[in-house]
Amino acid sequence: MTITLRSSTSFISLRHTRSLKTPDGFSGTVCFAQIKPSCRLQAKNSKQEAQLSHDDILVTEGRKSKNWEKLHAISGPDHSSNNSRVPVFVMLPLDTVTIGGNLNKPRAMNASLMALRSAGVEGVMVDAWWGLVEKDGPLKYNWEGYAELVQMVQKHGLKLQVVMSFHQCGGNVGDSCSIPLPPWVLEEMSKNLDLVYTDKSGRRNPEYISLGCDSLPLLRGRTPIQVYSDYMRSFRNRFKDYLGHVITEIQVGMGPCGELRYPAYPESNGTWNFPGIGEFQCYDKYMRASLEASAEAVGKTGWGHRGPHDSGQYNQFPEETGFFRRDGTWNTEYGQFFLEWYSGKLLEHGDKILAAAERIFRGTGAKLSGKVAGIHWHYRTRSHAAELTAGYYNTRHHDGYLPMARMFSKYGVVLNFTCMEMRDGEQPQHANCSPEGLVRQVKMATRTARTELAGENALERYDAGAYSQVMATSRSESGNGLTAFTYLRMNKRLFEGDNWLHLVQFVKSMSEGGRHGKLSECDSSGTNLHVGFIKDKSVQKTTEVALA
Repeated sequence: MTITLRSSTSFISLRHTRSLKTPDGFSGTVCFAQIKPSCRLQAKNSKQEAQLSHDDILVTEGRKSKNWEKLHAISGPDHSSNNSRVPVFVMLPLDTVTIGGNLNKPRAMNASLMALRSAGVEGVMVDAWWGLVEKDGPLKYNWEGYAELVQMVQKHGLKLQVVMSFHQCGGNVGDSCSIPLPPWVLEEMSKNLDLVYTDKSGRRNPEYISLGCDSLPLLRGRTPIQVYSDYMRSFRNRFKDYLGHVITEIQVGMGPCGELRYPAYPESNGTWNFPGIGEFQCYDKYMRASLEASAEAVGKTGWGHRGPHDSGQYNQFPEETGFFRRDGTWNTEYGQFFLEWYSGKLLEHGDKILAAAERIFRGTGAKLSGKVAGIHWHYRTRSHAAELTAGYYNTRHHDGYLPMARMFSKYGVVLNFTCMEMRDGEQPQHANCSPEGLVRQVKMATRTARTELAGENALERYDAGAYSQVMATSRSESGNGLTAFTYLRMNKRLFEGDNWLHLVQFVKSMSEGGRHGKLSECDSSGTNLHVGFIKDKSVQKTTEVALA
């Protein structure tokens, strides 16, 4: 997750009226027809804003950039030229389908989809929660709430991205609803605590099944990979008539928050706070057995007893630890061995799931995608500690994103990356963040690997500054541009006043390759993009709704 701050999950309630009311006393109008705002969004070139890309190794500008590209033989099709249209999707609330398996507030959903369609949005994204669909027992699937949503999306002429969400909802920032893993899975976890990720202090994390047991038949005779495969196959069979034209993308969940990573920075119970380095998650018995076998294979049995003893605690900084400090253990022979094993296990996990997904959805016409977390804090340090604990072996001397991009490319999977809206200058200095440098590195990695890149915003943002940054990163001056962008998230605030107008203009600008717009009259957000006063509020064929 980037630190993936999820927004409110409760639905807006819409009813036909002539004014729009919010708890803050705001009144205004949401129009389902064409809106003609006078404000324009202007994207600054991200290269003008950029400070540091990937330390001294991954440089993206000037002569050094050209040399780097030649060194890595960057070639192949440019998936998003400066003039390419970038379709915009909007994430639906986390509780779109209820615990009972029904579509949540269908009348509100219908009105919301109508509004999004009028704004020019390409489609919407929804989580298909494992904990809802297969909660009644192994191989007992209930897709009815999702079937109702698919039909509604089709009626409005929209597209649908569906996330195979094999993780728990709850325990991370913004997860205001709770959807645990299926009860029968939790029962197995209670019998065998090593089914879940474990840190060096013995804390167990039930967000996602440990990848250490991917190939072990511990779920009532099935392996986790078999369980995920059966789930995806059931989805394909249930929605085969919609795949490829209504359901255009399947995002395959591969870890906490649906991201290919370890749960190194869990927010639940205050375990971790930004910008802590996190902790390695390799202490369940299956991960320990794998580490021991890997150490024996290289003739270093002493390296296989446990993870690094000097890697610190969740909320420490790199220089406070022996492992992550400037010239720490991470850069020794042992450190390199451990990080190659730890990150390699994550890549193996992703490879197994994506291989299964590719076989299952082959020939359906639906794209496959997978999500990689935007871990931008401590990116400016040598060790990139927060990335390392999450399983991304990305340091000053080692590119952690190119191997992932190549694995995605192997199966024709789109790499979906977060933090597209973030600027370096917005981040606290003590955290050594560089979301812009991180995004540039990932853009270069996907271009080298010849895999498509899609993006999301990590935080709930409505300001023009965030939209302008997305437009800048969507272009392909350096590395891949974006083939699609998914906005987080549909909620009540999105439909309020200027927030709605900003979204409409953003969608229009992205449809024109992020080129549209000019600087306007005032800057209400403190960014380098200005939002003018809305002078022209004329609309055509207006349908008005209230958000109560």
